[in-house]
Amino acid sequence: MPPGRSHLAPAPENKPQYSRQTRSTAVAGRIRPPRLYVYFDAIIRHGSIRGAAKALHIASSALNRRVLDLEQEIGTILFDRLQSGVRLTAAGEAFAAHVRRTLNDLDRFGDQLRGLQGLMSGHVAIGAPESAAVDLVPGVVAAFQRKHPGVRFTVSVGVPRSMLSDLLEDRVDMILTHEQPDHTDIVVLAAAPNSFCALMHPDHPLAAQPQLQLRDCQDFPIVLADSTLAGRALIESSLAGSSLQFAPVLVTNMVEVMKQYVRNSHAICFQFRTGPATEQRGDLVAKPLTDPELSKSSLMLATRRGRVLPPAAASFCEKLRALLQETATL
Repeated sequence: MPPGRSHLAPAPENKPQYSRQTRSTAVAGRIRPPRLYVYFDAIIRHGSIRGAAKALHIASSALNRRVLDLEQEIGTILFDRLQSGVRLTAAGEAFAAHVRRTLNDLDRFGDQLRGLQGLMSGHVAIGAPESAAVDLVPGVVAAFQRKHPGVRFTVSVGVPRSMLSDLLEDRVDMILTHEQPDHTDIVVLAAAPNSFCALMHPDHPLAAQPQLQLRDCQDFPIVLADSTLAGRALIESSLAGSSLQFAPVLVTNMVEVMKQYVRNSHAICFQFRTGPATEQRGDLVAKPLTDPELSKSSLMLATRRGRVLPPAAASFCEKLRALLQETATL
């Protein structure tokens, strides 16, 4: 036993009452995960052995003994013991990633079993930028659920970096992104050209133009996304090759904040558009930008390489892939 851990002395183990509701074995088609993995996951979620033991209805001394036995078996410490609880070591972080992936895979295997039995159900998690999450995803999800009402969805709006992390850690099944994923474990299944547009009030002086360039917008108040959003990098790349300079009156990481500001002013903001580029969206008008750099934008569908999606997620992913491929040929 490592020095300084005598206060974690083992005690006789009580028989646990398995109560992990999120992965309950009482549900048909669910596979009981390894008990040690459930224990380890509970400690991470609760931040302490005492809190995890209470949630699992076992003695904290018994749970601590299991952790000590695991650390002795693999030959390294997984948790730093602190006065406020526990903290994962570097080895613990690596083991935690393995545990999360195993528990998720068991959940999805249960979904596969039900799919093989003809019961299309389960859960699909999607990561998407705000523009696609508003313009594209809800309609596709609603259409899919009309045929498969038992499928539940989670749509996480994110920026390229966070969505990439979520995909690699299997927190989402697939992502839609405007930024080419720069990772060998990510595979792009489909891509479709995507309009990058200037959004403005219908009474704006430029609203009557069928299309615009960035230089047409420079004499008006400009609202820009911050550096976490793919649209900002696209604009910066286009400006770098010209003499144009923008001094934005507002910078934000939310598309809806930009749009709301534009609704109340003669400012212009910029957004990726899925579907027809030139149209009125509610009380705003979208005009496609024809600058060479901006015309290269696309919307990509990506998954983690080597991962086998459960039936519901695989079926929905195929719907998205077909939709993007159809859009690309228009």
